[in-house]
Amino acid sequence: MTAQIKALLVHLLTATGAVFAMLAMLAAVEEKWATMFLWLVVAFAVDGIDGPLARKYDVKTNAPQFDGVLLDLIIDYLTYVFIPAYALFKSGLLPGWTGWLAIIVITFASAMYFADTRMKTKDNSFSGFPGCWNMVVLVLFALEPGFWAILCVVILLSVAMFVPFKFVHPVRTRRWRPITLPMAFAWVFFAGWAALVDFDPKTWAHWGLIVTSIYLTTAGIAQQLFPKK
Repeated sequence: MTAQIKALLVHLLTATGAVFAMLAMLAAVEEKWATMFLWLVVAFAVDGIDGPLARKYDVKTNAPQFDGVLLDLIIDYLTYVFIPAYALFKSGLLPGWTGWLAIIVITFASAMYFADTRMKTKDNSFSGFPGCWNMVVLVLFALEPGFWAILCVVILLSVAMFVPFKFVHPVRTRRWRPITLPMAFAWVFFAGWAALVDFDPKTWAHWGLIVTSIYLTTAGIAQQLFPKK
């Protein structure tokens, strides 16, 4: 198999995220939230492996007819932002005006963030909250903390997109990667588990989601507070 074919296959793998996004959206329209999140977890897993493969097979050189970065951003906006925002709105977790405020803030702020050329730091972390609303909304579905708490989370994270706080990239941020990467894998496992049991409050998956989410949210900020010598 030539290098060109391998690179093209990586692009095709990335593009499957659009299919998973459509399957998640169809489930969301029918308010089958567990099924929707399972498809989003699958899309999240694909997004986690296509980047390393793209660098390994040098898609910019071997398959330059397709813009992998643009393709990835389009799919990420669907799976990270648009579908989770819709789910948060339709689920009833945010009643009345709070739901409208949340979807407007999430979709608008995320569109601006995804177009921001300063979103990556020198160590390949994210500058500001990277718009991972798929992860946030899944945890909110699992915990159901109340609409005021949810609204505060939405507003705080939307503001956090545009402040210079670091958020680690599980694959590309080298510092603490031996911890960060397993934490990311664990989050995917607990997220899938929680969705499979339809967010049953008795499942231990919720504790796993809490622990891994706290780490992934705070690790970059901790690295800023304690810079590498």
